[in-house]
Amino acid sequence: MNAPLPEHIRKALEAVTLDDKYSLDYGRAFMSGVQALVKLPMLQRQRDALAGKNTAGFISGYRGSPLGGYDQSLVKAAKYLKAQNIVFQPGVNEELAATALWGTQQLGFSPPGTNKFDGVFGIWYGKGPGVDRCSDVFKHANMAGTTPWGGVIAVAGDDHVAKSSTAAHQSDHIFKACGLPVFFPANVQEILDLGIHAFAMSRFSGVWAGMKTIQEIVESSSTAMIDPERVDIKIPDFVMPPGGVHIRWPDTALEQEARLFDYKWYAALAYIRANRLNYNVIEGPHGGNADRLGLIASGKAYNDTRQALLDLGLDDATCRQLGIRLHKVGVVWPLEAQGTREFATGLREILVVEEKRQVIEYQVKEELYNWRSDVRPNVVGKFSELEGDYSGGEWSMPNPTAHTLLRANADLSPALIAKAIAQRLKKLNLDGDMTARIDSQLALLQAKERSMQVLEVKADRQPWFCSGCPHNTSTKVPEGSRAMAGIGCHFMSIWMDRSTVGFTQMGGEGVPWVGQQPFTTDQHIFANLGDGTYFHSGLLAVRQAIAAGVNITYKILYNDAVAMTGGQQIGERAEGHSVVQIAQSMRAEGAAKITIVTDEPEKYDDVQGLPEGIAIQHRDVLDAVQREFREIKGTTVIIYDQTCATEKRRRRKRGSMVDPAKRVVINELVCEGCGDCSVQSNCMSVEPLETEFGRKRVINQSTCNKDMSCLKGFCPSFVTVEGGQLKKKARDKAASPFALGALPEPELPKIHGAWGIVVAGVGGTGVITIGQLLGVAGHIEGKGIVTQDAGGLAQKGGATWSHVLTGESQDDIRTTR
Repeated sequence: MNAPLPEHIRKALEAVTLDDKYSLDYGRAFMSGVQALVKLPMLQRQRDALAGKNTAGFISGYRGSPLGGYDQSLVKAAKYLKAQNIVFQPGVNEELAATALWGTQQLGFSPPGTNKFDGVFGIWYGKGPGVDRCSDVFKHANMAGTTPWGGVIAVAGDDHVAKSSTAAHQSDHIFKACGLPVFFPANVQEILDLGIHAFAMSRFSGVWAGMKTIQEIVESSSTAMIDPERVDIKIPDFVMPPGGVHIRWPDTALEQEARLFDYKWYAALAYIRANRLNYNVIEGPHGGNADRLGLIASGKAYNDTRQALLDLGLDDATCRQLGIRLHKVGVVWPLEAQGTREFATGLREILVVEEKRQVIEYQVKEELYNWRSDVRPNVVGKFSELEGDYSGGEWSMPNPTAHTLLRANADLSPALIAKAIAQRLKKLNLDGDMTARIDSQLALLQAKERSMQVLEVKADRQPWFCSGCPHNTSTKVPEGSRAMAGIGCHFMSIWMDRSTVGFTQMGGEGVPWVGQQPFTTDQHIFANLGDGTYFHSGLLAVRQAIAAGVNITYKILYNDAVAMTGGQQIGERAEGHSVVQIAQSMRAEGAAKITIVTDEPEKYDDVQGLPEGIAIQHRDVLDAVQREFREIKGTTVIIYDQTCATEKRRRRKRGSMVDPAKRVVINELVCEGCGDCSVQSNCMSVEPLETEFGRKRVINQSTCNKDMSCLKGFCPSFVTVEGGQLKKKARDKAASPFALGALPEPELPKIHGAWGIVVAGVGGTGVITIGQLLGVAGHIEGKGIVTQDAGGLAQKGGATWSHVLTGESQDDIRTTR
């Protein structure tokens, strides 16, 4: 185990650091998609410097899965960003962040001589619902335009399967409605490369650029090439209108609209065409005449299509032999026409492969609609045609589910795509040998699916509040009352025994009650509102309830951290946003009564600025406080103050918070196994213990965050130990399941294509860390490597995994899992 490392590995270790992704100007670096979004503005600034321009960058947005860790990554890279004149300013919410980005393009309106830079380029970021709420800003800013040395990219984090969201979302259509061209990178490298193109296109055409990211891409990691001169930008020959296409003042709404509709979109299309951002990856042997099938895809769907072809036994050479073309789309809207027509020419059929609702498919049909019927290929995507009838469209289907080809709901997999490709190929006169070959591969795929179906499926591991989480107590309501949920970790109360029903979008917490109370005999409700959501937009929900005069109690859950996305500071500023500020605001808004409930009432003894008449109560009397508040007319507010348990754990490890020298243990011989401690605490660290006397309870000391709620059970089996430390076994006395001798050198398998590994487990136990270790190891050895992780709610004790794919080169890996 202590054998010396091979020389090439030792040298690689000396040359590789985890900061390479930010510190290198040229070379190879292992990075995630999120980290590529951090590196992107640095590359743009370096390109501008090489062009002799002194530019700066500005980044603003609001966190949310799959971009939940982007702001934290930006903070960690602060010194590298500062060196490149790049400013990161988190937004209070998405639309205000977008408005700030709009401001970066208005610096030309300033008095002459006041600007410090030749231009400022910007990145906006937000989760899919954040894109929805920004549509007004996007429309205004996009019509106004960009500057020649500025440019803006709006990066959307989409959750196609609602893995960590209250609804599945797809930002393509919102970007399109706002007039933003939509880039869709298929891997980490393309986030860098297409990102550089997106900035260049934004500057050239005067439009904002949209960039769509999804979990499978932006939360994957791989080796990427860093080089500010890697992308060769070609400026197209395009006739601009008098005065150009860039932002100006004064300007009128109709003049802006005319520039966008008549010039800016077409300038963007010219850029896409000149730089071949959409191109054929596989071309048939017939020179554009008589190829059978064309496949067109982008982003993840492109990766899955590549894998689907391999699953069918169709490598690139076989595809060419069969007359199969594959067209990769880097910009999904607007779909560049010349490349689309060249791709379609000579094909008998086109299969459009895209997840969610149609974007590319509708544009392909639009482009080919007026072709003569003898040269126009049949176009299918979400649905196959009625048997023998090619005349109808999507809405003419009497039973569309019977003709679904590639579903619009949820997501797609290589297996689903492989079945669709096989179905369409077999309609295009394949010879018997090839048909049998494809059928054989399909049989393998179907056998795999059947094997998964016969597995005994246990109950899903439901995400839960962390041990010691404040929500374990704060989301309880008195008997006879009910609550409404909202966005945040407390959302998980809807699948617990908490009389919590319904939820809203972020910032709408409690407002459904405004529409309900006039029509029900039930005259009061509780609404849970997280502190991060309160600062983002939830304050307006409270204002609406007060304005409507309804009887509602808001429980503002102050956890001192945005726990859902990694424990970021509340308030988007260094000093945070305090309970006192919330109390002052609620008093000013006109709340009928306000009380602070906390696990540490003593910390308010010397607090300054708290409005008069606000009581400080211990969390043990929360039920009594709620019973009082539900009888009060109007809108009342309970501010529940207790620090996030996970954040407490982090701070204790860093030494910035006192770690109480107190632990709880259970005497199993006294424990009667009633489970009241679990009922009182709702804590995952109170675990079942099977004994010869039946099921008892035990405290998992490694996960316990010392909340002490379990003591509310008043059980004689509970013992508190103060000042003691957990006993550790000496290493040489630790039991080993095997007698280990000298470990032999492993025999490495010969890899043909990609070799897959899945690391699975419970969120918070190091699963993703293992995936990252394997990823960095592959990078150091010069292998092709891709890892893809599951974050989001998984970190709350739910199921999580890390997919690892490795090959001899990066080109051997087609997808991320």
